[in-house]
Amino acid sequence: DPIDVAILPQDIPLDIIYEDKDILIVNKAKNMVVHPGAGHYNDTLVNAVMFHCKEELSGINGEIRPGIVHRIDKDTTGILIVCKNDQAHKFIAEQIKEHTVMRKYVGIVTGIVKENEGTIDAPIGRHKNDRKKMASTLNGRNAVTHYRVIQHYQRHTYMEFQLETGRTHQIRVHMASIFHPLLGDSVYGVEDKKNKFEGQCLHAECIGFIHPRTKEYVEFHAPIPNYMAELLATFSKGC
Repeated sequence: DPIDVAILPQDIPLDIIYEDKDILIVNKAKNMVVHPGAGHYNDTLVNAVMFHCKEELSGINGEIRPGIVHRIDKDTTGILIVCKNDQAHKFIAEQIKEHTVMRKYVGIVTGIVKENEGTIDAPIGRHKNDRKKMASTLNGRNAVTHYRVIQHYQRHTYMEFQLETGRTHQIRVHMASIFHPLLGDSVYGVEDKKNKFEGQCLHAECIGFIHPRTKEYVEFHAPIPNYMAELLATFSKGC
């Protein structure tokens, strides 16, 4: 049964792409945590959607994650589905479980990726020495990332990634495993001190799924953030 929500609503601006009685599609900002956790109970996406949706949020994931059916990293921007009721939550969660939700990301990686497209099929599990990190490991869970080069630059590559699975830090781990970590990823690569942004240069650009009420396929897109557009413009000039 749904649990009474104890986390407080906060009037935090949301970039809303779409909304109806069942779902809310938002474009999450950089440096925003998706849901409250130990030591971080305010200024999250959940606090913001609680204020916006009032009592209209699914309770399946409990009091600290109302409406949240999937997540992206704090420093990753982009598109997320928020569920307003338990029926919608169950319906979309089943699609995620069956890997039928279409998820595309764009990102900037370090170095020149030689293959214009390819697939990384490498299991991901907890790092054996650092439990806060993930790693490609034979004992991990199945993880598959399809990639395509959008544009080569002097020292970087702009890429599209399509997830077949959705493991924690999947794109970041997979790209680091082929020696092209995400630009700015200090966990799996090298922190980028030249450009003024925090964390990895990764954006959840598109998501597609069967709508829980209409049972029709829907697809939503989130434009890349300004910092990424400015970086690409700078790289185009050969900088």
